[in-house]
Amino acid sequence: MSDPTTADLTPPRGVVTVFSDIWCSFAHIAIHRLHAARTRLGLEEQVSFDLRAFPLELLNDAPSPRPGTDSEVARMASLEPAAGWQLWQAKDWLYPSTTLPALEAVLAAKEQSLNASEQLDLGLRRAFWAESRCISHRKVILDVAAATGVVDVGALTEALDDGRARRTLADQAALSASDRVNCSPHLFLPDGSDHANPGIDVGWEGAYGIGWPVISSDDPKVYEDILLKAATE
Repeated sequence: MSDPTTADLTPPRGVVTVFSDIWCSFAHIAIHRLHAARTRLGLEEQVSFDLRAFPLELLNDAPSPRPGTDSEVARMASLEPAAGWQLWQAKDWLYPSTTLPALEAVLAAKEQSLNASEQLDLGLRRAFWAESRCISHRKVILDVAAATGVVDVGALTEALDDGRARRTLADQAALSASDRVNCSPHLFLPDGSDHANPGIDVGWEGAYGIGWPVISSDDPKVYEDILLKAATE
């Protein structure tokens, strides 16, 4: 078996590779901005997103703590309100304990098309951050898939049943644990450049889950530059 950490991370022209986790508020902003900027620039037919897993729970050897995501909502929502946010509104026991099933589903949907994967990923992020839905639950994942209008739910169900994307998820976790991928989100472009948490410089006041993120700068325009470069390089 080949070593996934030696894989070429440079995508073909017209593709942006994105490593991220759904639990990550910075990735929620990045994915929203990628979609919004692509639409604004009229590049829906020219640029696609190849979504890869940066599974924080495997890298940290623990589930993502709810106090951490709760502490990020208000600050990150002020940067990009249109992405969709709310503090968790469902019952406490419905808070997802894992994002691995959702990440696996996004990878499995790529068998259908990059667009199917993109729309499922976007829907799952909104389901968690804006709708307080338990995205670790199979029915929620499949309901979100159905709501996209582009994912073949029967084919996705079959892929989840046989676990065909699980090996890919494990390989991407190994790559995320290497020094080649730095964080969620981390973007890779056809010209060989890469962008970790594009446009946002962040620090923390206090420990994670106790303090809160402190944003020193934010430049949303970087996403237009990224997309134009992916379309032309």
